[in-house]
Amino acid sequence: MTKRLRIVTWTAAGLFVAFLAAQFASGSRTNPPVETEVPAPPEIRAVLRRACYDCHSNETVWPWYSHLAPVSWLMAADVNEGRRHLNFSTWNRRSPDRQAQALQEAWEQIEGGNMPLWYYLPLHSAARLSDADKKLLRGWMQPQAGR
Repeated sequence: MTKRLRIVTWTAAGLFVAFLAAQFASGSRTNPPVETEVPAPPEIRAVLRRACYDCHSNETVWPWYSHLAPVSWLMAADVNEGRRHLNFSTWNRRSPDRQAQALQEAWEQIEGGNMPLWYYLPLHSAARLSDADKKLLRGWMQPQAGR
């Protein structure tokens, strides 16, 4: 065995062992209890469930690849960050003014093309917002800001 082949073999073995060890330190994938349902018409709630709830509710669907590090770390961090900014499952914790502000901020993210996240869409094509979806959300989210 040549020296180069030995180096490649040991490097690959080391990376494999590191990958296996990383599986024991996977990110936290929890779904706390749902406290409330956001008060929205059924057609709005359907869009929110399809495009937003995986990161912005306590009803996250954790696919098989969310159990593999380092993907699990990234997904857990994204979900925790999303829930921190806007969590439809704890909507009741916000005052009416904070709810209106949250919806206005959410609409600005959607309108700006920042939500859903670009790297979420390739594996979750159902979350892509059509023009009709955006029109529905705009009609619901915008009036909320004026309350």
